[in-house]
Amino acid sequence: MTTPTLLTAISETEDLQVDAYSNEPLLTALEMGGSNWPSSCRNGSCRTCVGQLTQGEVRYEMDWPGLTAEEKAEGYILPCVAFPCTPVRVRQGYTA
Repeated sequence: MTTPTLLTAISETEDLQVDAYSNEPLLTALEMGGSNWPSSCRNGSCRTCVGQLTQGEVRYEMDWPGLTAEEKAEGYILPCVAFPCTPVRVRQGYTA
């Protein structure tokens, strides 16, 4: 078993930087750091927590979270089931 890596996550929407561990969902780290990131189901199906990854990399422990191929290509993530692999920067919701 590998030791979790301590990383940082920045919510651009809230101008907030938090500690994020590689073995916990990004949403958990954001909430523990004081974020009011919208959420509901916490299993990747309701899409309430959708955000856009503007920097960094995440991984999923499920085969296909509730995102289209186009959304994934545009950097959208579901923080409730996304685990950070590197320091990350994210924005809430969809961007125009």
